[in-house]
Amino acid sequence: MKPIVIQPVNAQNWEEALEISVCKEHRHFVPSVMESLAYAYIKPWDEALDPYILSIDGEIIGFFYLSFTPGSSDNYWIGGFQIDHRHQRKGYGKQAMIEIIKFIKEVHPKCSLISLTVEQENSVAQKLYEGLGFTSEQRLNQDGEIIYTIQLG
Repeated sequence: MKPIVIQPVNAQNWEEALEISVCKEHRHFVPSVMESLAYAYIKPWDEALDPYILSIDGEIIGFFYLSFTPGSSDNYWIGGFQIDHRHQRKGYGKQAMIEIIKFIKEVHPKCSLISLTVEQENSVAQKLYEGLGFTSEQRLNQDGEIIYTIQLG
């Protein structure tokens, strides 16, 4: 597989990033890129929130944001993770998540724990994350989503 590149959303790519969307039947599982960029601007969780695009050979294939408490070791949350509907079912979700974890380790070397949430009915995402080593905390967040974590070594 060709490498996935992670880049911040910026003045040159934000409009193209807004075109990313999952297939219609999965849209209720993940916030839109527009909603995620609003989070980055508004910062509703009073934390740093950095939006990123995922690309292959210069073509944007996906999006995620990282919400975190600067300097912490255990408050890093991956959110809004999505592979554009035109690129789904190609193995990019797994490949991208592996790259995201590596990226977080490099950019935030103090990070020892990454968390994310998954809708209860999104069994495909649950299987993906569990296959990558995330474990369910067996508890829900305020929105009824399952909290998953992965320890970094």
